[in-house]
Amino acid sequence: MKFLNALIIFFLSMSCFCQQKAYEDGEWLKFRIHYGLITAGQATLEVKSERLNNQEVFHINGFGETTGVTNWFFKVEDHYQSYILKDEDLPVRFLRNINEGGYKKEIQIDFNQSSKMATIIDFINDKEKIVPFPNRAQDMVSSFYYLRNNLDTHSLNENDEFDLDMFFDSENYKFKLKYLHKEVLDTKFGKVPCLVFRPYVESGRVFNEKESLTIWVSDDANKIPLLIKADLLVGSLKASLIEFKKLNNSFKIFVE
Repeated sequence: MKFLNALIIFFLSMSCFCQQKAYEDGEWLKFRIHYGLITAGQATLEVKSERLNNQEVFHINGFGETTGVTNWFFKVEDHYQSYILKDEDLPVRFLRNINEGGYKKEIQIDFNQSSKMATIIDFINDKEKIVPFPNRAQDMVSSFYYLRNNLDTHSLNENDEFDLDMFFDSENYKFKLKYLHKEVLDTKFGKVPCLVFRPYVESGRVFNEKESLTIWVSDDANKIPLLIKADLLVGSLKASLIEFKKLNNSFKIFVE
């Protein structure tokens, strides 16, 4: 299973517009990945303020791994990092270091936002190449944070669709998602008002069909994912938010 790949695809379903940033330095999210009552793994996302090449950036660390009995069948350790310009919400560096059942990949992509050229380094195969990328394209991780800060969800209508240029490995992809409706979700934190989205994914290899994912996002200024459900070729998977730290805005919970 493309473990953290799938999780980050879920994350891409976030979208909001707000004058105040949806996230800031120190935000940390932890998710439990499970099949029914069985915990299959966990994933975290963390935001840190840093400097890269004399520029102020948010350094996003994403890590996912299988746990428990799942490791006996298919051990996964996926590490993704993105460095995002604070004042433009654009990526300047992306790193992908994965080990999925023995399949390994370690690449670094440096985005030159002036020339719109990306330098791609493949550490395992000792290769390097330079390719163009579309204006304002995002990487897998930066896409999530860009959408949280920049897309308007205040005037959403059911079945509204959105798309975004996402640069992955050495190619550009059109990421698309559809807004479904509002819903109050019963979580471990309480009842949380949510926006429900359905991202379009590639069918046939991991997912049953292109509309196999559904995600519940907090309907507040944070726009954090609370629940992700995926219909896979080999069953149904869920990702649930179980811990968080240093949200930049109030977390809206209904008190009964």
